[in-house]
Amino acid sequence: MAMGPKLTLRQTTSLVMTPQLQQAIKLLQLSNLELSAYVEQELEQNPLLEREESEREEIARDTRPEGAEGEAKTGDEAGEAPDVRDSADMAGNESMPSEGESPLDTDFGNVWSEDGAAGDPEAFANWSGGSGSSSRGGDFEEGEYNLEHTLSKDISLRDHLLAQINIELDDPADRLIGIDLIEMLDEAGYLTGELAELADRLGCDIALVERTLDKLQKFDPPGVFARSLSECLALQLRERNRLDPAIQALLDNLDLLAKRDLVALRKICAVDNEDLVQMIEEIRALDPKPGLAFDAQVAQPVTPDVLVKPHPKGGWQVELNAETLPRVLVNQTYYAKVTKDVRSKQDKDYIADRLQSANWLVRSLHQRATTILKVASEIVRRQEAFFQHGVQHLRPLTLRDIAAVIDMHESTVSRVTTNKYMATPRGIYEMKYFFTSAIANSVGGGDAHSAEAVRSRIKELIDAEQATEVLSDDRIVEILNGQGIDIARRTVAKYREAMRIPSSVQRRREKTSSL
Repeated sequence: MAMGPKLTLRQTTSLVMTPQLQQAIKLLQLSNLELSAYVEQELEQNPLLEREESEREEIARDTRPEGAEGEAKTGDEAGEAPDVRDSADMAGNESMPSEGESPLDTDFGNVWSEDGAAGDPEAFANWSGGSGSSSRGGDFEEGEYNLEHTLSKDISLRDHLLAQINIELDDPADRLIGIDLIEMLDEAGYLTGELAELADRLGCDIALVERTLDKLQKFDPPGVFARSLSECLALQLRERNRLDPAIQALLDNLDLLAKRDLVALRKICAVDNEDLVQMIEEIRALDPKPGLAFDAQVAQPVTPDVLVKPHPKGGWQVELNAETLPRVLVNQTYYAKVTKDVRSKQDKDYIADRLQSANWLVRSLHQRATTILKVASEIVRRQEAFFQHGVQHLRPLTLRDIAAVIDMHESTVSRVTTNKYMATPRGIYEMKYFFTSAIANSVGGGDAHSAEAVRSRIKELIDAEQATEVLSDDRIVEILNGQGIDIARRTVAKYREAMRIPSSVQRRREKTSSL
């Protein structure tokens, strides 16, 4: 066989991810907040994109100062001379009250002097509302007064502690160590890291670091600079002068308190049941995370992407939330105007690329909205029993079931349901909430049960149990099998632990105690 170069033709098929396709896929998995930020960035970069007129008017109305509903007309526009007067123009003799009506110059025993400014008109010539000539108290014309300057500002935990260091610690070495210890705090106020490493880094004795830490642990808020939960609670009890040996023993055995093992705690603390209950109540009144009182972040409310409402004629009405849909248009008029003045090939390529990018963005946004509506409508159709009767009627559902109906790939459905929320009469749910695995029916030929519905049933059984009849996991399995749910004991234990429900032994201790 001869060896040599030659030309051959071969026909193959392959999937090519164009930039436009990548953009469409990226938009599918963005949340409404991320989508708004992305569209804002595109509006800044692409001169051919513009907001829809209704959206621009809404933004202009939202950013307009309160009370400025319309534009003020000048005197010429109104047909008359403008009447602009300040307080000095209103202070004429005809507008000022007489001495008998309003004795504004009455001296109530303050610092008024008869020999002072009453006979000297120039005494108030340079008065500006303050105690001296440099005061700005009554001056609004210099632009230095701002109402926002009078508003209180949130103080961070770090600033709060630094202010106390500057007051309480006189030694520069203690201040330096204290600043480093502040940097080692987490958001809850707990001390992270090792003191020995800090001593090595600063080149000082570890005893000095421990003495400084002891001083810092007396700062406000009580419990800050603790290295464990028990130490944090102990610092707060010491502040209240309630740290005695019995309650210290209780703090050293918080694991027994979590297990509700009151018998062992009474032996360790050497107290009776009444004193133990009182100590536990004192611990419950403490703050386990004192640092969270500062730097608190406001939780952002969830904005639903889909709205589900009962239809007047029966069924359910599914629609997109118009507030989460960015509305952008391609300015064809501006494009036609610009292309007339473009001469160089580089400018023509740039305008063509911007037009193609703008058209693809508008098309991708429309495709994203259409796909979300398709997926949401099919979810509502499959889970109609949930919307009517509650979580116990939630049916098993997979991504493949939705993808087969709407003729899309499972990965597309997964992207659509990621970070998307649905507002229903029963609350706001993430769209992935409706996809649950199936648990077989113990009765032959019966429909499978949703895992979420089974978890809800387990919680109901535990919530309804009595102190004398605490249900074990085996007993819960028997009850569920009797209701047609084929489930194993380890599955019940897994669901119970996921819902943070303690075991039957701990629940029995908690119910039989007087807490």
